[in-house]
Amino acid sequence: MRNVSAEREEGMAKAEDLTGRRFGNLKVLERAKNRNGRVCWLCRCDCGNEKVVSAHDLKAGKCKTCGGRSHRISTNMIDLTGKKFGRLTVQYPIKRRDKRGCVYWHCICECGRETDLSENDLRHGNYQSCGCLRKALQKELPKQLTMVDGTCIEMLESRKYRRDNKSGFRGVYQMKNQKYRVSIGFKGKRYYVGTYKDYDEAVRARLAAEETVFSGFLREYQSWKEKADDDPGWAQSHPLVYEVEKINGSLTVRTS
Repeated sequence: MRNVSAEREEGMAKAEDLTGRRFGNLKVLERAKNRNGRVCWLCRCDCGNEKVVSAHDLKAGKCKTCGGRSHRISTNMIDLTGKKFGRLTVQYPIKRRDKRGCVYWHCICECGRETDLSENDLRHGNYQSCGCLRKALQKELPKQLTMVDGTCIEMLESRKYRRDNKSGFRGVYQMKNQKYRVSIGFKGKRYYVGTYKDYDEAVRARLAAEETVFSGFLREYQSWKEKADDDPGWAQSHPLVYEVEKINGSLTVRTS
């Protein structure tokens, strides 16, 4: 155990112990000899280089890296240190760069987790957390949706005509014989609509099925909901019924 007089003889006056503490990219390893009357510490940078830094410069934030080339912030890049983006607080730049040379920054999330993100992702709002925000929203999302027998009302109302298969239209699938098979899903079941030689005819068949199944269900639900809102007691004794069946080759609906 060193005594105070021995430390002073070696130019290492007693000072606050910074061993193990982190200052930017620098992690303090051990005490170093004083320089110009200042207490100094040997630090290791995240890039692997070691550097002796005064305690004053560490605590004042004047030195956060080893000063190596990989840590130098170019004059045309904004220093994001300390800035907040959503739940993320930027700590320091790291060695990593993307394909365009954009700097990655080490960030700490409000939940306590740490992550590295590029300057572009941070400034453009592509990330607002380490991922915890998305998980929280996913947990809350089911509470905000209206589900009826496994069918989401909001998804039916906002459905768009988009491409989701090789034929170019949802529910229309081209078979090996070049014909088009049409089907539609509802309440976890899939119903066969028919097979058609002509693509346009197959699309019209699919749209007709959507009108019967989806649009018909929405109209029935809205009508039922208006009565249910006016009389909750009536709703309990008159549950919504909308069942799809295929009879004699055609889709039919049984409602309440």
